[in-house]
Amino acid sequence: MHSGILVLDFGSQYTQLIARRLRELNVYSELLLFDEDIEKIRAKKPKGIILSGGPSSVFDPNAPQRDIKELAEIAPILGVCYGMQLISEQYGGKVEPANRREYGLNVIKWTSPIRNVPQQQKVWMSHGDVVEKVPEGFEVIASSNFDYPAALKSDRIWAFQFHPEVSHTENGIDLLRAFTFELCQAEPSWKADHIADILIEDLRKKIPQKEHVLCALSGGVDSTVVGTLLTKALGADRVSCVFVDTGMLRKNEFEDVLQVYKGLGLNVKGVNAEKTFLERLEGVEDPEKKRKIIGHTFIDVFKESIKDIGNVQWLAQGTLYPDVIESVSPRGTSVTIKSHHNVGGLPKDLDLKLVEPLRELFKDEVRELGEQLGIPRPVLWRHPFPGPGLAIRIMGAVNKEDLNILKEADAVFIQALKSHGLYEEIWQAFAVLLPVKTVGVQGDARTYDRVLALRAVTSRDGMTADWFDFPAAFLRDLSNRITNEVRGINRVVYDVTSKPPGTIEWE
Repeated sequence: MHSGILVLDFGSQYTQLIARRLRELNVYSELLLFDEDIEKIRAKKPKGIILSGGPSSVFDPNAPQRDIKELAEIAPILGVCYGMQLISEQYGGKVEPANRREYGLNVIKWTSPIRNVPQQQKVWMSHGDVVEKVPEGFEVIASSNFDYPAALKSDRIWAFQFHPEVSHTENGIDLLRAFTFELCQAEPSWKADHIADILIEDLRKKIPQKEHVLCALSGGVDSTVVGTLLTKALGADRVSCVFVDTGMLRKNEFEDVLQVYKGLGLNVKGVNAEKTFLERLEGVEDPEKKRKIIGHTFIDVFKESIKDIGNVQWLAQGTLYPDVIESVSPRGTSVTIKSHHNVGGLPKDLDLKLVEPLRELFKDEVRELGEQLGIPRPVLWRHPFPGPGLAIRIMGAVNKEDLNILKEADAVFIQALKSHGLYEEIWQAFAVLLPVKTVGVQGDARTYDRVLALRAVTSRDGMTADWFDFPAAFLRDLSNRITNEVRGINRVVYDVTSKPPGTIEWE
């Protein structure tokens, strides 16, 4: 820690992303709760300390607090979002609710630009409070569109109202670089070029030689990397992979992906459980209930698989860090956004230990890991697909008829992206079937059919995302194809919501 940066978590959804960016700068970092004992912080001798954002207001009775001045005696400070407000409040400034909230993309103007950062900079904001009175000894060095302070500076403290750590803040990495190397004088001494070797060694230490692992495969990148990683670490004879057909996979996906798994040398068994999943989901509309039912049903399917396989002590899952921070509050202060079926531990009656080797990684890191493991690029760069599958892309109750409509429409969408060379420019693209019918005209006759929403976003790690700006001609042709080729749809709309304020998936 003596050459690195300490990150204190005040509950932001992006706290781990700060550490991720520091890794890119080859600087060691650690995450600790906001209220970590001051003596433990002193003992680590960090070169710098970053205060994360958070969902609270500094004037709320239960807002996370700590003495910033004693932290500044240890090392230079960078406050991000809530961190900036906390610094301002403690140093004699004033924070108040904003007349205009700032969420999503914003353009700030620098009066004292930091090296390599343009005078006008596109940044990502997510806050409802602002600094109304700047504390004495601090200078406003950047302002937002609404003329709110966007960046403050003193001798040993920097503060940004925006999030430099997210990929949609242009030159955000340059701001973190300037803080880390210029203000803090940290050293670029941390490297993880061989993360595959590190994880394989960890797995071999964690799982005793005579114990076996059941690996749950979803068809997505994450579980594919986990299955391959475990197989390389322990051998195919100790890793039994199960790929479940829930009935909510994309068109032809079960058969196609099963062949991919076999080509990777995985010891994989396909299980058709469509009937069970659909029966349990019948009439269920609430997305959280759907996710929990799917999670519990997966466990039941795995129980049956364990009976067939025998001698299994571990269950492996492809849980990523974004799954964790959206589902639970891992460090005590962040807000739960939505549950993920593979987050939250295992039921006691399953009698298995859980191994999640990707739990602290982001999607881009997982893809880098997959490349080290030799997984083919077309597999690694498939768009993310949620574990609950199409169940959370049907708004409302799930049934076979709606699934078939959605599968056909989604297949048309993805095929169009690939044929136009757009697939790899987009982080994730999918269709959503809405519980809405509208009047249409087809073949000179009145129709009363469903509405389909299309969603396509750019992102780097899934923590933030922006909608993809398609050419109008592409959307026009795609809409015509879907309404002509997919029975049951007579209207197509395109989602132009960023994350935040939305999430990537609709449920």
